[in-house]
Amino acid sequence: MKYLVMVQASQADCEAMRGKGSEHSPAWSEKDVQAMFSFMEAVNNDLAESGELVDGQGLVEPAQTRFVSAGEDGRPVISDGPYGETKELLCGYWVLDCESLERVTEIAARIVQCPQPEGVPDYPVVIRAIDEGGDDVRR
Repeated sequence: MKYLVMVQASQADCEAMRGKGSEHSPAWSEKDVQAMFSFMEAVNNDLAESGELVDGQGLVEPAQTRFVSAGEDGRPVISDGPYGETKELLCGYWVLDCESLERVTEIAARIVQCPQPEGVPDYPVVIRAIDEGGDDVRR
C-alpha cells in the first residue's frame, strides 16, 4: 500500500532555520541545520535501501506559496501566501510503499525524532493512505 507521509512548518520556522528566531521558533545554528539534514538523509537512505521510498521532497518556504481560489464571479483569485492567520503548511513529504499502516507508523515515529533546537514547535507527522482505486473510496 502506498502512503503519503507529510511534515509541516510555518514561515517563522523557515526563518528560524536561517538563524532568524522569533517568539514562535528559536534560531537554529548551522550545526542544528546540519544535524537535521544528516538525520533526514539517513532516513531517506534507509527507505531507499528497503525499497519503500517511492518519492520524497522538501518544499520551499511558505512565503513562496501561491493560493488560487474561485472568486464570487467564478473567476480565479490568485494571491501570494501565506496569510497572517496561516499557521503551518506542508514543508516536505515522502511517498512510501509499505506493507502495512503499522510499518509506515514506525517510519513516522522515527521522523518525529529528528534533532532540532529546544523550544522548536513540535508538529505531528501526518500519514495518509493513497487511494489506488480500491474499494475503500466511493466513486
